[in-house]
Amino acid sequence: MDPRTPGAALRRRLVSIPVVVAASVAVWALLPLLLAASLLADLALRRRLIATRLVAFLAVYLACETAGVAAAGLLWLRWRLQPGFDRERFVEAHWPLQAWWAGTLFGAARRIFSFRVSVTGVEQAGPGPVLVFMRHASIIDTLLPAHVIAGPARLRLRYVLKSELLWDPCLDVVGHRLPNCFVERSVPDSGPEIERVAALARGLGAGEGVLIYPEGTRFTPERRKRSLDRLATRSPDLHARARALARVLPPKVGGASALLDAAPEADAVFVVHIGFEGLTRVVDLLDGSLVGRPIEVGVWRVKREAVPELPDKRIAWLFDEWARMDAWIAERERLSHS
Repeated sequence: MDPRTPGAALRRRLVSIPVVVAASVAVWALLPLLLAASLLADLALRRRLIATRLVAFLAVYLACETAGVAAAGLLWLRWRLQPGFDRERFVEAHWPLQAWWAGTLFGAARRIFSFRVSVTGVEQAGPGPVLVFMRHASIIDTLLPAHVIAGPARLRLRYVLKSELLWDPCLDVVGHRLPNCFVERSVPDSGPEIERVAALARGLGAGEGVLIYPEGTRFTPERRKRSLDRLATRSPDLHARARALARVLPPKVGGASALLDAAPEADAVFVVHIGFEGLTRVVDLLDGSLVGRPIEVGVWRVKREAVPELPDKRIAWLFDEWARMDAWIAERERLSHS
């Protein structure tokens, strides 16, 4: 069953929202005990307070989820009960809520895990309309655009996200009220999903953009091998190019090309980063490697007139930009080891 239908959404929310609210109440009620126990465990195991940091971030995450869903509920009541609070104003009120949720979570993660973020080229992100193509390597980099793109460039970003994220109540409720797209990745016919992605880019204004992760999933060496194996049978020409990409997954061109076709006036913005590698699951945070890490982000812009229109040339262009990402990461790795 499609998880985006009203019936599926209602059944999912009847589970996800009570679970998150109950967990939030329990964690905050027991927070002094949880922090004391985690601190003792960290001291005994001589770790970098990783258990304590994880408990603290869990508490912040649950609080943000509960507050976000509650705010969304109040906005719904206002829309239904207050004369003059029309549909347009109802949707408009969710933009700052989305920005607050993502910005608060990323800011909390940065402080709790003490990682440092430096950005070059942020001035390239705005103004809109833009199509943002971003590297995907971590469970944390989904929060990165709010910090490095949306906020500094004052852009309202529409997101292309995987449908599995609908189990996050705040993303589910607020994300559906704003122009975002939750795609099903494992469907026999990707045509309808690509059309839904394209629809997201139509009518972009000067202060707006669409963000997509063309790799489709977080980078790991195992996923890179699977991607190469698929390309070897489906597209030998692209397989040869993809083999040269050692630190990123080969981009999937369907969604990216559909966005470019749907927004012919929009420039392309590319976002690459290094420092979140190896953090593809929550359990990966347990080794404490994120604590104190330097996170570097690079942003560059390609004017629309430089984007090829012919399909074959556009695919080659997108792979060229991904090769530029790969080289950018390799250079940062070299500098960090020199």
